[in-house]
Amino acid sequence: MNSTKLKRQQTGRRLKFTNDDLWGYIFIAAAMIIFCVFTLYPVFSAIYTSFFNYKPFGSEFVGLKNYADTLKYSKFNLFYKAALNTLIYTVIVVPLSLLLSFSIAVMIMPFKKKTQSVFKAMYYLPGIASGVALSVVWLWLYDSSPDGIFNRLLGIFGIPAQNWLSSTKTSMLSLIIMALLSSHGVRIITYIAALLGIDNSYFEAAELDGATFFQKVRYIVWPLVKPTTLFLLVTGVIGSFQVFMNAYMMTGGGPDNSTTMIGLLIYNNAFVYGKYGLACAQAILLAIAIAIMSLFQFRLMGVDVEY
Repeated sequence: MNSTKLKRQQTGRRLKFTNDDLWGYIFIAAAMIIFCVFTLYPVFSAIYTSFFNYKPFGSEFVGLKNYADTLKYSKFNLFYKAALNTLIYTVIVVPLSLLLSFSIAVMIMPFKKKTQSVFKAMYYLPGIASGVALSVVWLWLYDSSPDGIFNRLLGIFGIPAQNWLSSTKTSMLSLIIMALLSSHGVRIITYIAALLGIDNSYFEAAELDGATFFQKVRYIVWPLVKPTTLFLLVTGVIGSFQVFMNAYMMTGGGPDNSTTMIGLLIYNNAFVYGKYGLACAQAILLAIAIAIMSLFQFRLMGVDVEY
């Protein structure tokens, strides 16, 4: 009985509300209010609006019509074309970006810390630049005249100048090249952090066994950075499915909707055509698709991953 009473007294003292607890709840409340106002409310508002033919004054309830119109297959429905464009962009850009970032991180590792810092800064700086500013630079690189940078490079090999952003044959390729040659900074730094966490004893043992550089990368480095790869893969797919700035600034979705991504389609439906209900329905379907793909990636690659 005495031990039970003592435990109750100790529990009561632990649950006693103090001034420190008050400040903790205040800081948590501030974060929760920001989350509710800028994240939770817009999500529920979008779900609500997706069931209406939304107008600033006098919205009309249409039920699941916006979802049905989105999923109805016809040659005038751009949703499937935008989904295919987004899928092609994601399938090419995300794996190649991870491979490039991983390779660059591995090549940076043998250098001294100061030299590593220089390389990390060089690769990270484009990531903090404005997307509009980067798009302007790439528009200059993709200049369709013979004086354009890329067309000059093609001219060296005797290849005629290309209309990079104005042709259905090269417009998507142009966006893919732009994505692959920029914004590697975060992934490189993340991979370097993971590589620094690998114990040197693994490499020492491999060297004693006569392992080559590529064998070390294959059998030691790659398996041990798999959790990092999974994280970057999931976030990369999410970001790729939400891509908007590149298509909007570089091509506007053209030519002939060959670079219209789902994010750009949602933007056009909402702010160009005023179809807010349809845009919200498409945004909800996009969120569901991203959630399913993220879960699939965790199930596929996360079986033997330890955190």
